[in-house]
Amino acid sequence: MADFNTIRAGQATGTRTAQIDAGLRAHMNKVYGTMSVGLLMTALVAWAVGSNEALLSIFRDVTTGKMTILGWIAMFLPLAMVFGFGAAINRLSAAGAQLFFYAYAAAMGLSLSWIFIAFTGMSIAQTFLVTAIAFAALSLWGYTTKKDISGWGSFLIMGVVGLLVASVINIFLGSPAVMFAISIIGVLIFAGLTAYDTQRIKTDYIAHAQAMDSEWLAKSAIMGALNLYLDFINLFMFLLQFMGNRD
Repeated sequence: MADFNTIRAGQATGTRTAQIDAGLRAHMNKVYGTMSVGLLMTALVAWAVGSNEALLSIFRDVTTGKMTILGWIAMFLPLAMVFGFGAAINRLSAAGAQLFFYAYAAAMGLSLSWIFIAFTGMSIAQTFLVTAIAFAALSLWGYTTKKDISGWGSFLIMGVVGLLVASVINIFLGSPAVMFAISIIGVLIFAGLTAYDTQRIKTDYIAHAQAMDSEWLAKSAIMGALNLYLDFINLFMFLLQFMGNRD
């Protein structure tokens, strides 16, 4: 009887493990799918505004590149929205959180539209392709590695804060040397964050899988998509400083 109970327990454990694995794959597909839609929305809005001189002139002087008041608002709008999203996520439904994410992606596209007058379209496309390949490799490593990289989190977040402060200061300084240094450090930090966030999304799902809270799982997938989306966008922008050919 003891052997029979042991076998039954082992079968139940195996079945549960298989269910968690299947759920994890579905969860990650949701994360990457939501992120991909957000990136597509960002690209379409950025291209639509950046390739239309009349629209772009609302936010920037197309001759000098200087931002108008609306341009400054568009630049800082995504930052305000991402902080607001983090504060409101618990009060939003899963559908509301997803809608907010897509609105955020559109706002990000608006803030990045200037790259189409600063860089050639070919270099933007090439940088996007390189970013996609690098992101896929880093995310795959974060998902499959047996190494616990959770300890990277606090160091990387401090690095992001430092980058943000340095970037804002350099808006007014306009120093190419400072921008070059920021770009190098930025590529390294967001490469690390891509792997770190992927592993965190996976481990968070496994930790909560037993509860099978569908509302939490849906919101968690959207938050995971937001984190990876930000990693991709920032990695792309920092790489563009090296790879982009200016018009």
